[in-house]
Amino acid sequence: MRLIKIALCSVNATVGSVKSNVDRCVRLATEAARDGATVAAFPEQVVGGYSPEDLVQWHGFVEAQWRELSRFGRETAALDPVFILGVTVGAGGHLYNAVAVVHRGAVLGVVPKEKLPTYGVFYEARTFSPGAPGLSGNVAGVPFGDLVFAFDFGTLGVEVCEDAWSPDGPLRRRSYAGAELIVNVSASPFRMGVMGTRREMLATRSADNQCTLAYVNLVGANDGLVFDGGGFVHQNGRPALEAPRFREGLASVVVDLDRTRRLRTENTTWRRDCQQALEQVARPTVVECTGRTADRTALAYPFPPHRSFFLPGAAARRTAREEFAEDLLDALSTGVGDYLEKTGAFRGLGIALSGGRDSLLTLLVAWRYLQRRLADLSETERRAKVGALMHAFYMPTRFSSDHTQKSAQRISDDLGVPLKVVPIEEAFKREADAAREMVGGDLTPVTMQNVQARIRGQRMWNWANTTGMLFLQTGNMSEKAMGYTTIGGDLEGALAVLANVPKTVVIFLLEYLLEKHGFEGIRMTLAAPAGPELAANQKGEDELMPFPVLDSCFYLYAAEKLSPAEMTPVLCTMFPEFDRAQVDAWVTRFTRLFVQSIYKWVQAPLSLHVGNLDLDRERALQLPVVETTEWTR
Repeated sequence: MRLIKIALCSVNATVGSVKSNVDRCVRLATEAARDGATVAAFPEQVVGGYSPEDLVQWHGFVEAQWRELSRFGRETAALDPVFILGVTVGAGGHLYNAVAVVHRGAVLGVVPKEKLPTYGVFYEARTFSPGAPGLSGNVAGVPFGDLVFAFDFGTLGVEVCEDAWSPDGPLRRRSYAGAELIVNVSASPFRMGVMGTRREMLATRSADNQCTLAYVNLVGANDGLVFDGGGFVHQNGRPALEAPRFREGLASVVVDLDRTRRLRTENTTWRRDCQQALEQVARPTVVECTGRTADRTALAYPFPPHRSFFLPGAAARRTAREEFAEDLLDALSTGVGDYLEKTGAFRGLGIALSGGRDSLLTLLVAWRYLQRRLADLSETERRAKVGALMHAFYMPTRFSSDHTQKSAQRISDDLGVPLKVVPIEEAFKREADAAREMVGGDLTPVTMQNVQARIRGQRMWNWANTTGMLFLQTGNMSEKAMGYTTIGGDLEGALAVLANVPKTVVIFLLEYLLEKHGFEGIRMTLAAPAGPELAANQKGEDELMPFPVLDSCFYLYAAEKLSPAEMTPVLCTMFPEFDRAQVDAWVTRFTRLFVQSIYKWVQAPLSLHVGNLDLDRERALQLPVVETTEWTR
């Protein structure tokens, strides 16, 4: 047996906080050493924080990362494990997103990322250069390039995030060069459904390359990106560890590297592919590492907790519904909490409650964050603290119903959040009169609605400026896509919590939270038709279209890139209860309003990214503001 213990250290790093980030790493490195780890892995860009974007163009920022990496080495010099950390390095006029291997106080080598993503929320090729097969050089006298590391426990290969997402990445080349353990350091943002994809992809890479593959992920949020942390260890395709997510900390597992070696000798296909590859592909440089690693004599051979190698364990998995809801709620609450804490600009949270679904879910997401942050307090203390850190406002006009006010009051009471009712009817009349004077006549019905929304937005900003609180914007993605929102009104806020959450998902999450918590305020809100209450008897689905149809239009057009002519037959099959003429009219209306509303959503506040399809021009869906739908006709 050749037993080793692998520790995965999820760190909540902040961009630019090089000293604090390394302090966090040193604490977890010490914990990993106490745990008897042989190898301890930290996430991608853990020293400087991810995503640094153009900040890496400041030479001082890059230098500070190397300085702090060296400090990490000094402060862990007496520890036994081999440490692996993500860092930015400069070499030969290039900047690299890289991973460093540190042991006994020394940086033994630095390996650059080869696959630089420039899709979705990623723009790495803008600032970073890629590594390449056979690359060899040095950084500050340290070996740099396509490297593998020979230790007393076996041969180690390292790579960065996207490198594992390609079947033709460096993992294969380094496995053929003798690496039995491959460590992938990642900063992979949360997206709805990503866990299943990650799990299967990493298992496949481990099986295809007959290696032990360890993957560790960044945790926490920076700007609108939310990282769910956790990690995996797969040995030759077999799962060995799945680390907890959405929390900073360490998880470890023991594996037998002799098993990886044995399975390689048994697999004739892998051996044949290896021989062919070594004749054709540039070989990585082997770095001989002579330092003694952790004592492994006390490690126990890994066996299933239920003490059977043949029978399945009794561990219960969450239902698909629970996993989807809990993961998404954790991601949103992490995004809110880290934005509040890491910016250091705000003292608490503020929400304009309408008594409707979107503001209710935003309130519940913020409350969930505070419940986690204040978990060490008693229930009474926690409720009092919530009341001090979060404030809600209900600002009615003549169109606001008693039901929505009662719903807002009830959920505020349920959660212990103080609610102030501040009527805006008089301000509404004054502003409408002033606007009529400016235009020299009557206002349109839409303008009358927008006047109310803008007064509410202005008052929330005035309150936020005075109190130093974070004003949360509450609109959802579906209505934002259709322009069913007001610039200067409900589109206002410092952070858009639900801007990338479709309306059907908002309703789904509220139904789940009602089932989980039983809050009467949720029940009351869901009992009333969804609508903004800016005009008499206003219902969102009447003014737009049924929300399931709307979300399907959005997905087919923006995600699948179907033309309107292609969308109609798909929707007719999905929703046979509606006739084709009605569906076609909805498709035409959606496309027109979507394109005409781009100018609105590019002015929206920073939003949390939680899906593969996000409505964000800077990071996700890059569409021209000035365009027409002429091509669709």
